[in-house]
Parts: sequence; C-alpha cells; structure tokens
Amino acid sequence: MARTLRLAVAQSTVPEDPTEQGALRAAGEEIRALMVEAAGAGTRLVQFPEGAIVYPSKHVMAAGAAGELVPADWSRAAWDVLREEAESIASLAGQLRLWTVFGSIHPLTPPHRPHNSLYVVSDRGRLVARYDKRFLSDTEVSYLYSPGQQPLVFEVDGIRFGFALCIEANFPEVFAEYERLDVDCVLLSVMVDDAPRARVAQAYGTLYNYWLGYSVPAQFSATVPSGIVGPGGRWLARCPADGRPALAVADIDLDSQEKDINVALRYARPWRRLARAGLYDEQIPVGDARSDTRTTF
Repeated sequence: MARTLRLAVAQSTVPEDPTEQGALRAAGEEIRALMVEAAGAGTRLVQFPEGAIVYPSKHVMAAGAAGELVPADWSRAAWDVLREEAESIASLAGQLRLWTVFGSIHPLTPPHRPHNSLYVVSDRGRLVARYDKRFLSDTEVSYLYSPGQQPLVFEVDGIRFGFALCIEANFPEVFAEYERLDVDCVLLSVMVDDAPRARVAQAYGTLYNYWLGYSVPAQFSATVPSGIVGPGGRWLARCPADGRPALAVADIDLDSQEKDINVALRYARPWRRLARAGLYDEQIPVGDARSDTRTTF
C-alpha cells in the first residue's frame, strides 16, 4: 500500500488590518481560489501562511496616540467577518475533499488576548484541530497575543504532520520535539519578509530528515517564495518569486527511492536517533590519561 500524500503550499496575499472588512473578504476569496487550484492538482492537503485571513499589524492594533505601543484593543476587529470567512473556507474544504491548514487570529474569553493560530480543517469540512503559536515575539506577547501551550501532531492518510508559526523557526527545540514525536512533515507558516528564516527552515529538513512546508505571504515572495523542503534539505518545489498568489506542489512519499530522500529517511534519521540515545556511552575511554589530559600532543 503506497504511503504518499500530495502536498500544496500556498503563498496568498495576507492583509494586516482586522478592521478592514473588504480586505478580509478578499483574503478569504483568494484562499478559496487557491484551494480550488490545489484540488485540481490532485493534492490532499493545502497549507496557507500565518494569518492567511489576517495578520494584525502592531501599527494598526497596538499603536497609541503618540505612536507608542499599547495593549491592542481587540474589540475593533471584525470578528464576525473573520468567522464567516473561516467557515466558508471550511465548507469549501468539505466540498473539495481537501484538508486545509490556514492561519488567523483566534478569539478567547475577554480579557484574555487572542491566540495567533493555524486551523486544521478536514476533507469533510470540519475544524478538527488548532495550533496556537507558543513562542511569541516581544511585541506579540507584550501587546497582542496569548501564547499557546502545546505542540500539535495530526495524521492525514498515514502521514504525520507537526505545525509551527513564524518566529518559532528561531527555536530549534520546537523542531527537535517534532522529530521526537515522529512526524513526517512540519508545516511552518510565516508572516515575514526574511530570507534567513527560509534558510533556517530548510536546515531543519537537513537536521531532522523530514519534509517541511514553508508558506509565506505572496507580497513577500520576491525575497523568498513558498515551497516544500524534502528530507535531507532539498527544495522539492517552489512558488514563483513574483509577488503573486501561487502554489508549490510535491509528493510526500515515505517509500521514495530518490537518493537523497532515501538516505535521509532510512539511514540518517535512524542513525541520529541512535546517536542521541547513548550509542557512544560504552565507547568512551575511562581513566585513560591520554584522553583526559588535553594539554599535551
């Protein structure tokens, strides 16, 4: 039985003002258009950027009268429109039989600040899981959001996925944890115009030997477009770097015979697990002066 899943990673236009209802509806419409395209390409799961419906700018939500940062007034957000767009995305996912992962803000009970989240919608159109960003920037935790509490691992067609958001790329422990949780692919969605972050993401494919979906807003794609990294660190597919909405599509194939993926899955990843599990302990020389003394040749 084949163990494969076709993944699409999107770059869509992300608005930054949750009070602009027209922009929120345009974002939802663009997401849905890309979902239709992804379904037409035979994909089972499509990933969208952080804040795909909206990523609230601190300059919009946390700006004081004198330009200083202040706690965000979340009552200003068009929560009804955000919910309507999220529900429309979920409904279309069910119609297309397409698993869909997209970012937005998730309201909590006042006075708690919202989470910055990734929603996981099944191919039946049901919201089945949510990942809440755990590591926040100084501005995010001070003025905008409540942090999440736990990793998320979810399985689709026998493929195990982990989830992460933006600045969490700078916390290697997040990605090491997902390796220990035996994921096959991490979906990293970002809202940043930053080439080094993509290089870090690519490195996790090399270090932990899993697939990685890297989803960035279309407006930042000229710097680094969205794409899919294979086990071993090779970019398998990338969107055009032209500022326009697009999809990158590649297969996650657990039985792949491509040389670099085969080596990563069947040799490098198992060996590194052995190495981390105390493989070398019995080989360490004990009481050997030539080993213990480090000031002689």
